[in-house]
Amino acid sequence: MYEPNVVGDWHEYDDHDGLRVRVHRLEAAEPPRGRDDAAAGLTYFSVRVTVENRGSRHFGVQLEDGQIDVRVGPDGEGAVIDWRSSQFIEGFDVYPLRRATAVLYAAGPEAALTQVDIQIQLRVDEDWTDRRLWAGGIGVLESTAATACQSATTGGLAHQVSAFLKDQTEPGSPA
Repeated sequence: MYEPNVVGDWHEYDDHDGLRVRVHRLEAAEPPRGRDDAAAGLTYFSVRVTVENRGSRHFGVQLEDGQIDVRVGPDGEGAVIDWRSSQFIEGFDVYPLRRATAVLYAAGPEAALTQVDIQIQLRVDEDWTDRRLWAGGIGVLESTAATACQSATTGGLAHQVSAFLKDQTEPGSPA
């Protein structure tokens, strides 16, 4: 079964020994070059995508527009990606024990930012990797009471995803 990653998790590529990637630091943030007109009335957020090489040879890595898809809310609506303010990895050689990080700025309706899905497809040495998904959310709307109640019962989105995946892999669970 294909299991989505939770924001912050590392994903290792079997085809590229030692290469791994993660989506992390999903947070509300204004873009450094000002707001895009297409994002009027929306709330901005940023996310980092880090590629790390723990192998013994270097990899040529590319992560640009078209290789990242960001969806928000329960209906999976497309977020407005601010290409002008985002920083991508454009044909960079990641040597052993080194990292390269892309910073993406996007915007969506504030109410939808509690559920953010980010899909990545790296290009490594002229080969395309499989698409991988990270799920997370921003606590922009969470009040103090909701946060206390949520942490006491469900533990947030990461806990919900983990519980779902655990239910799917337990013997006797419906498949």
